[in-house]
Amino acid sequence: MLPRQRKRPLGLFRLVMVNGLQDSSAIRYDFRYGDVDAEHFPFATWRKLSNLSMQLDQRDLIAYGDPLGEPGLRVEIANYLYSSRGVNCSPDQIMIGAGVQYLLGVLSRLIGGANNGMAMEEPGYDGVRTIFSHHGFHIYPIPLETDGLNIRKLYESKSRIVYITPSHQFPYGMVMPLPKRMQLLKWATDQNGIIIEDDYDSEFRYVGKPIPSLQSLDTHHRTVYLGTFSKCLLPSLRIAYMVLPQELIELHGKQDYRLYDQTVSRFHQKTLELFMKNGHWEAHIRRMRNVYKEKQFTLISRIQQLMGSQVTIIGQDAGLHILLRIHNGMDEQKLIATAEEEGIRVYPVSPFWAQQAEAEKSMVQIGFGGLSKEDITEGVRALHRAWFGIG
Repeated sequence: MLPRQRKRPLGLFRLVMVNGLQDSSAIRYDFRYGDVDAEHFPFATWRKLSNLSMQLDQRDLIAYGDPLGEPGLRVEIANYLYSSRGVNCSPDQIMIGAGVQYLLGVLSRLIGGANNGMAMEEPGYDGVRTIFSHHGFHIYPIPLETDGLNIRKLYESKSRIVYITPSHQFPYGMVMPLPKRMQLLKWATDQNGIIIEDDYDSEFRYVGKPIPSLQSLDTHHRTVYLGTFSKCLLPSLRIAYMVLPQELIELHGKQDYRLYDQTVSRFHQKTLELFMKNGHWEAHIRRMRNVYKEKQFTLISRIQQLMGSQVTIIGQDAGLHILLRIHNGMDEQKLIATAEEEGIRVYPVSPFWAQQAEAEKSMVQIGFGGLSKEDITEGVRALHRAWFGIG
């Protein structure tokens, strides 16, 4: 009888490139940020609601639909955002699109990138930085303090627009406290500016109570609010949303952006609407918050048990990733290479810096959403061998 093969990690959906060839066996554990736990996705419920959305009384879904997104789904999103994040908006202020990057492209054209500056956290999300650069914005990297963006440096930048991740700074993970949020809103008033608040991962906070969103605190309506369903449902659904201040939603109409076709399948939108309306969405969030909290605890505890003071863990209060600073003399490239020799994939943090010379030299990013607790344990053990030569 042949020996039983070890089960592949559930969250591994990518093929690894080795010497230009696809090789799905080279990496045993992939700590990729962005992978999600598909095992706990309610496929049966989603399938049932998807079938329901395609019944005869939904034949109108074969047409193009509202460019801003399905009205019923926007009502559900508005209700959810108000109850969970305090966001004050009408459904007419919400725009649905195929991912946050697409929505930021629309926003960039609305506010105009040419001769405009865009302040961003340093380090920050490199994908967003690339989008803004492609639309002609001059990027102003603003350094971080222990509680988030340096407001004084933001004033000095002379930029009137800032993109920020206050509820879970990407990639460092700090949460911006209420006093600093009020300082940022004052900056927007003083500069007649715009705040772009990306509230990614806000559902997954493991320590303390959630702080209200910037948009909910903004009495002058200068905040654009962004969110996505990718981390809570499945990334492949490609459903994100943007809440625009009334002034920008009116500009959206005047500049004929309503002529743009909606980028998200109407069937998926209708299925999500039913999913939210029937209470499945909030139940799923509660379930996944517990699932990810347990995975994160497994990851942190195993790292602390095996590596102790040889590493520093950063950003462990929320989200689906941590940063790990390793005290073994290896630089980022060497850390990643030695991990791969053990069949483990971890990820660089240097791309998150606009000013590469300032990047951390001995740090990697570790995501845990797509791995089981057993795979996390085995993966950390292999990382310990790779970096410290101890099994």
